[in-house]
Amino acid sequence: MRTTVLAAALAATALVPATALQSGAAPSAPSGPTGQERSRTAPKAAPAGLAPCGAGQLCLWAKPDFKGKVQNHELSTVGIDSCVPLPGGSSAQALVNRTGRPVTTYQSAECAETGEFETYPGGGTWVPRSPYTVRAFKIWEN
Repeated sequence: MRTTVLAAALAATALVPATALQSGAAPSAPSGPTGQERSRTAPKAAPAGLAPCGAGQLCLWAKPDFKGKVQNHELSTVGIDSCVPLPGGSSAQALVNRTGRPVTTYQSAECAETGEFETYPGGGTWVPRSPYTVRAFKIWEN
């Protein structure tokens, strides 16, 4: 189920223990940021036992549980509020958002909202198992 308030996702992320994340449970996230819902939070370090991802990066793994080939994306190489299809028709099954901004991942390579999509807070969100195959993403302006 998608929530519509970024604050609810941030609270859920803070309340989910690292052991729950390691077992594959992912915190819920809002379906899309709006001006009031976009709040900048400082990126935090990886919880113990979870995949590393550099501060200011969006990291995407080809397989669940942070396995397989990793793709790292930074704000300096990505257009804000622009649809970014994953290169070469690749896809992702796990992700970490440490950009400091909300990121929406899409099942569609064109960021179409007719498929599945979720928005993850940028202060440090670890998702070991995406609920769908990620083929594109957008990093939002705060």
